Amino acid sequence: MAAEFLGLQRLVVIAAADESGTPWASALTGPPGFVTAPGDRTVVADRLPGPGDPLAGAFDGAPDIGRDIGILAIEPSSRRRMRVNGRARADGGRLVVRTEQVYSNCPKYIQTRTYADTPPASGGTAHVTGELTADQRRWVATADTFFIATRVAGLGADASHRGGNPGFVTVSGARRLTWPDYLGNSMYMTLGNLELEPRCGLLFLDWEHGHTLHLTGRARVDWDPVRAAAVPGAQRLVDFDVERVVQITGGLPQRWSFGKYSRFNPALDERQPCASVST
Repeated sequence: MAAEFLGLQRLVVIAAADESGTPWASALTGPPGFVTAPGDRTVVADRLPGPGDPLAGAFDGAPDIGRDIGILAIEPSSRRRMRVNGRARADGGRLVVRTEQVYSNCPKYIQTRTYADTPPASGGTAHVTGELTADQRRWVATADTFFIATRVAGLGADASHRGGNPGFVTVSGARRLTWPDYLGNSMYMTLGNLELEPRCGLLFLDWEHGHTLHLTGRARVDWDPVRAAAVPGAQRLVDFDVERVVQITGGLPQRWSFGKYSRFNPALDERQPCASVST
């Protein structure tokens, strides 16, 4: 079942660290079949992160055992998702992964989207800054979905999905974001990693126009129940300090049309933004 699901996907999100050890989240895309599982513990993608991507070249020259990688295969139209964690290396133009963990997650907080056959205009230009521009702050503040990459040396990497109604991520400055952590699958893969290693990467997708926004920085989980209680649905809050931003025009060579918000998304109370309490 896992192999069949992977073979149907057009989009996977990957989590890994660059040569300096900085974690990033990125996306690999292709037609159905671009990701396959030729063996019980092997996954192969016939794509690598391209020029300008913060993970470009990260898997080149990797040792035989590979480098830590987390993969999230997500099918927005059906709200299905599956995570694959392991070790990866580049083999020609392919990414070869030796799996260590494979498991599915529930469909909560995933907005439905449908793949559109008309691709966006080609691009590939990367713009790198140390903080969010005004346009990027608006992008993040109106997003209903993002992805987070975490990694702990010796324990591996993980890619995870976060979703909610537009505005669930609060932007309180050019270098500070806050989002609520809703009730999930209680595996604490992301939160557990952040307790051990606060460095992480975020990925925001422009689903309609095909652009990508990659952030790396440090996250801190705030377990204060009083602060969380001010945000509908939040069990805790996560504050993220931006250290580097990479925006790639045409970084997502696909278009996805919006369908419906998840029925699990908590309603937002604009009177109580989740960054209203200073830390």
